[in-house]
Amino acid sequence: MTTVAISALPVATVINAADIVPIVQAGTTKSISKTLLFTSPTMVTPALGTVASGVISACTSTSMVMVTPVIGAATGTSLAVTGAVTSSGTAGVGYATGAGGAVTQITSRTTGVTLNKTTGSITLVSAAGSPTLASFTVTNSTVAATDVIIINQKSGTDLYEIAITAVAAGSFRVSFFSLVGTTTEQPVFNFAVIKAVAA
Repeated sequence: MTTVAISALPVATVINAADIVPIVQAGTTKSISKTLLFTSPTMVTPALGTVASGVISACTSTSMVMVTPVIGAATGTSLAVTGAVTSSGTAGVGYATGAGGAVTQITSRTTGVTLNKTTGSITLVSAAGSPTLASFTVTNSTVAATDVIIINQKSGTDLYEIAITAVAAGSFRVSFFSLVGTTTEQPVFNFAVIKAVAA
């Protein structure tokens, strides 16, 4: 019988259930069918050891120690948690570039404005400060009736008392008056929408 190296045998492109594969078992060459080879092994849970540089080695450990992952920059559409979302860094928790916008009021200080952003600035029309209460509506599609709106004065010579006096689906109302001064100017108010629920 002519001896032929395994590497010199014809290449099989498929393996059938009845095909025979040679194995060496306890020093004796035997044959095994494809069916038996791929259905009889007993799988056991591996014991993982140290993972270094992407290579698993020294697989003798029986218990894994989990460590807190270090998460860098991440991009997603939403984040749902059951615990607190906190920040210990100086950057804090807030809105990223693109979430905000700006709008300028026209005609009068009771003229409504539209800004469909969760945060932004509102520049009032040029007028003299007045101790008389005035209000205007901000139309904003991001606002739900249960949301909380924070607003404060960013700039202006006169000092203004500002309050959110109504919140509805798609809008909120800003009421304000000058505490000190009657300067003719265009003060700027900053606002931020905090998403909230009532249940």
